[in-house]
Amino acid sequence: MTVELRRENSAVHFTAGNDEGNTVHIDGDGAIGGEGAGFRPMQLLLASLAGCASMDLVPILRKQRQRLDDVTVRVDGTRAENVVPRPFTAIHLHFDLYGEVDVDKAARAVELSVEKYCSVAESLSPEIALTHSYEVHAAE
Repeated sequence: MTVELRRENSAVHFTAGNDEGNTVHIDGDGAIGGEGAGFRPMQLLLASLAGCASMDLVPILRKQRQRLDDVTVRVDGTRAENVVPRPFTAIHLHFDLYGEVDVDKAARAVELSVEKYCSVAESLSPEIALTHSYEVHAAE
């Protein structure tokens, strides 16, 4: 797996590209020259965690024969204060599951996706308190 990063301006706006030709814009805080032209690196980490867990969650629910119409994930990260670097100290993922999903099966699927199968979660420091929750919204 390879990702290439290219600088897009004279400050801290970058584009990351992968082998498949996909790109994502990365930018920094205004204090260091950022222009709000992309995700900040720590935001990308949260998005990567949510994406990884969701890519495991969907097939788990499918195997459980649950009808998942949609899923959204909110990820909240808390960072250390008054230190450099400022790593995450806690991350919480909240999954909103829409469809005909059994609550017990949802609980198990979320647990497995975050705690067992997500490679991003496994790559995080064990010092980060990683928690998760979910809510099932019945199909209309």
